Amino acid sequence: MTIAIPDSVTLDAGKGGLPRVRVRNALGAAEIYLDGAHVTSFTPAGGADLLWMSAQSLFAEGKPIRGGIPLCWPWFGPDPKGLGRTGHGVARLARWTPVAAAQLHDGRTRIDLALDPCAATAPGIDQPFHLDLTVIVGRELEVRLTTVNTGRSALTIDDALHTYFAVRDVRSTTITGLEGIGYVDKVDGGARKVQAGAIAFTGETDRVYQPTAGTVVIDDGVRRIRVAKAGSAATVVWNPWTAKAKAMADFGDDEWPGMLCIEAANCLDAPIHLLPGTAHTTTQVIG
Repeated sequence: MTIAIPDSVTLDAGKGGLPRVRVRNALGAAEIYLDGAHVTSFTPAGGADLLWMSAQSLFAEGKPIRGGIPLCWPWFGPDPKGLGRTGHGVARLARWTPVAAAQLHDGRTRIDLALDPCAATAPGIDQPFHLDLTVIVGRELEVRLTTVNTGRSALTIDDALHTYFAVRDVRSTTITGLEGIGYVDKVDGGARKVQAGAIAFTGETDRVYQPTAGTVVIDDGVRRIRVAKAGSAATVVWNPWTAKAKAMADFGDDEWPGMLCIEAANCLDAPIHLLPGTAHTTTQVIG
């Protein structure tokens, strides 16, 4: 483990024996599983964890982790080619490689991970690429997903930082920052609507807001979580509510009130188009 930093960055066996990077500094702490380059915890110093994890989540090689920040890549949602490949793509199932760690001058800690293309091409991706994930831990958590087209033809992909946030009770939580933005309501058969006022939750919610570029704020009556982004044309807002929670084996039937997802994404009307030799970075900053 060449990226270890004494008293700050360590590699150990996490749940299910899966390899995990643990980061701790004076500003905050985080955990990142190498399977899926999956951030499962971020706690600012003196505060509570901003990320939500299901108590029913599987921690097994080749299985997705429920909660934290799953990476959706190179498609969002079901397999677009109908080939039976896993939903939300292959990056969240592959084992990533730790590349570097650094203690920054301002007290933050940076971790860089990379995905071996050979591990991800097997499920049907037939074009060369390279993926990097950078996680910077401080008073805020910054996550950057970079796709590089290393092939000889254009590459079109979706991506998303599918972030699960912990809230006191989603039924008394609001989201501001998306007022007046159009969205696709996936619960209502893909109907196109416009957001009027703050978002409030009264039932299953699955919406893709686009185009979006600004910051949103979660307010659950106890704390306010700021979610900023860059390189993302869509913002996804999701909560499964009762029926869908019961239908998911890795999601507790009664866990849905304590979480909601806000995702920095590029999908639906706004995929990423990369010419050979070019790159795109999707970034989310939470605090």
